[in-house]
Amino acid sequence: MAENILFLTGHLAQPRLEAVLDSMDAEFDWKVCDIGVKVAALMTEEIILRRLESAGAAEKIMLPGRCRADLDRLSAHYGVPVVRGPDEVKDIPTYFGRARKASDMTQYDIQIFAEIIDATTLSIEEILERAEEYSHKGANVIDLGCLPDTPFPHLEEAVGALKKHGYKVSIDSADPDELLRGGRAGADYLLSLNESTLHIADEVASVPVLIPKDHGDMASLNRAMDALDAKGLPYLADPVLDPINFGFMQSLERYAQLRRERPDVDILLGTGNLTELTDADTTGITAVLIGIASELGIKNVLVVQVSPHTRRTYEEHDIARRMMFASRADAELPKGYTDQLLGLHDKRPFPQTPEEIGENAAAVRDKNYRIEVGEDGVHIYNRDGHHVAQDVFELFPKLGIDEDAPHAFYLAAELTKAEIAWRLGKRYAQTSRSIGRRRRFPDRRQNPAEGCRTHAACEKEEEGEQGLMTPGRIAPCR
Repeated sequence: MAENILFLTGHLAQPRLEAVLDSMDAEFDWKVCDIGVKVAALMTEEIILRRLESAGAAEKIMLPGRCRADLDRLSAHYGVPVVRGPDEVKDIPTYFGRARKASDMTQYDIQIFAEIIDATTLSIEEILERAEEYSHKGANVIDLGCLPDTPFPHLEEAVGALKKHGYKVSIDSADPDELLRGGRAGADYLLSLNESTLHIADEVASVPVLIPKDHGDMASLNRAMDALDAKGLPYLADPVLDPINFGFMQSLERYAQLRRERPDVDILLGTGNLTELTDADTTGITAVLIGIASELGIKNVLVVQVSPHTRRTYEEHDIARRMMFASRADAELPKGYTDQLLGLHDKRPFPQTPEEIGENAAAVRDKNYRIEVGEDGVHIYNRDGHHVAQDVFELFPKLGIDEDAPHAFYLAAELTKAEIAWRLGKRYAQTSRSIGRRRRFPDRRQNPAEGCRTHAACEKEEEGEQGLMTPGRIAPCR
């Protein structure tokens, strides 16, 4: 007979847990019990004992992985094994020996407007080159940024060239005449109109982005929207996001207010006032902003990439919109979908415990050095010794490489990388090396967190080469 398992959980996780169990076609019978707390990890053994009278027909009770209740005490009380499952609901299939259903990261519902901020100063060829680059990075609309008091004589030609190459185009200008010219040339969107310049929307087919006439004046934005609604004309509305400490929270409230008052309006959110004007890594800022857009049903974002620290902003917006779409579709937290927005730290930086690294070191029978990183620091070992340090300069006197400059140079480079990885909490994989040359592994460049920890044949082959420094269980596969 099939085993019967009772899963204990909280309000928030119950629908996700039931959906995952339903999708598994499990070989056991199951029942989900909401123990009466909002967050499953917060249940305690006292809460469980107080609210769960018995195990019923269950032969096993499973708690969430983050629940710290005393399993032995609960097992004794209910007369059946009480076990702790995985931390994440979506990892339950893996826990039971099944591959977790892959999430679809190909879908998104947020359109990226990528601004060429200095389009006025660029030639048509340069504009097309930028458009191709931005499109490759995820842009759906190429936004031509016009500069104040700077003539744009080739505006119409630029719009025509972009349209000829299949791009959607928007014109971003404070000059009504440039907006009108861009619209007549065939631009898809105009950024931006207010209630004083709405006449432009009557003269061209472009979709206008509406903003308040004066900063923060939602009444004027509402009047502009009402005017175009009365004419049956489409538009996007943008209450305008402000920088931190210059009205940021109030501007967020404006977006939320707009969504509450007009559930069906198409909204545009410009993210540059945070990504460009905050000296912080843009990955986290972008994830939060796209998360806000996801919750508010905002389908358009205007993105700029100018400041030196915003080097991958377009790609980050593309990744974030896909992750948030998948998270919302799966009714899951935005966790476990991708590591591409984790720029500084890894979720699981140390794949092996110090004890496991020690076991690896004890099994080595050759003089080649392996380098690994554990919670306690940088490990380097061969058949003659196993050393650990948090400052790699302490290791050099112990390695016996004073007379071998190439070897010393290689180890110094690898140990430096290893220490940086340890201090940042990043996954480290040693780069193999032959005397006189360095190997490059394209697969590791694409997925450095994985390596090839299971390909023993590759390891053995690498160890057979004279002078090759192998990374033991984390050797990359050729």
